[in-house]
Amino acid sequence: MNYVVFDLEWNQSPNGKQYSNPQMPFEIIEIGAVRLNDDFEVTDTFHRIIRPTVYHWIHNSIRDLIHVNYRDLKSGVPFTEAVMDFLDWCDYEYIFCTWGNQDVMELQRNMKYYGMLHLLPAPVIYSNVQALFGLQFEGEETCRSLEHATEFLNIDKEMDFHRAINDAMFTAKILSHISFDLIRTHPTLDVYQHPESKKEEIHLNFPLFSKYLSREFVSREKAMKDREVNSTRCPVCGSSARRTVRWFTPNNRIYYSVSRCAEHGSVGGKIRIRKSEDDLYFADKTIYLASEEDISEIKSKREAMKQQKKTSKK
Repeated sequence: MNYVVFDLEWNQSPNGKQYSNPQMPFEIIEIGAVRLNDDFEVTDTFHRIIRPTVYHWIHNSIRDLIHVNYRDLKSGVPFTEAVMDFLDWCDYEYIFCTWGNQDVMELQRNMKYYGMLHLLPAPVIYSNVQALFGLQFEGEETCRSLEHATEFLNIDKEMDFHRAINDAMFTAKILSHISFDLIRTHPTLDVYQHPESKKEEIHLNFPLFSKYLSREFVSREKAMKDREVNSTRCPVCGSSARRTVRWFTPNNRIYYSVSRCAEHGSVGGKIRIRKSEDDLYFADKTIYLASEEDISEIKSKREAMKQQKKTSKK
């Protein structure tokens, strides 16, 4: 198994968001990647500068951040060539690793724009090294910066940040400090390529939790009324778990529940209702074995929601 640690740099409309192309608000201009073996040793690197076709001038803030101007980009290769080279370089058996969750999504969005999305079939499962760093060293998923994690681990900063190959190398060095069991048990499922029909719905089981991505619905309410969406099955044995705290939402975006499996105990549920690019809705559901702390946190959210409703009625 290869670990492909990659980083992207992208450009956006230099004239403001109102002039963005909605199909590609962020245009990838650089790909950097590091390939690691099972022992987290670097076996190869990859780097491409990409010639833009959507935004023909680099945004000032991006130019200042990555120290690349449009003259540099003009000598780059087309995106389609860069991605083909990148996927060939990845080899046939690999898992993506990135700092945060945006790079995987933007890679797919850019590929979709050029009609290449079929080359990266769903579901895309990867390691979010930013989240893993938080779990390993802070006890929870956090959103620390790459530079913070590098300093925390006393990794030499011999390279500048905000260049794709450099950031990929920093991320690879951080990954080598994460326990293998944590990497194995905490994969991330990207939802950019989500199901459009019942037949395409995704059910996945991982060591500590299960994931389900639903088909699209016309509203959040329709999604939450669907039997499969609101079902709760034990992530270990798959049997139906009896709900002790019904699904509720404090914000109309994320729903929580608590259930009980007769064999494996308390089961926590979390459904994030997401909106597609076509203004439809789909459910991203996680079911997991819940600790007493997890249950207490969910019940606190429910109690706070009830109190807020009482206050609003006065």
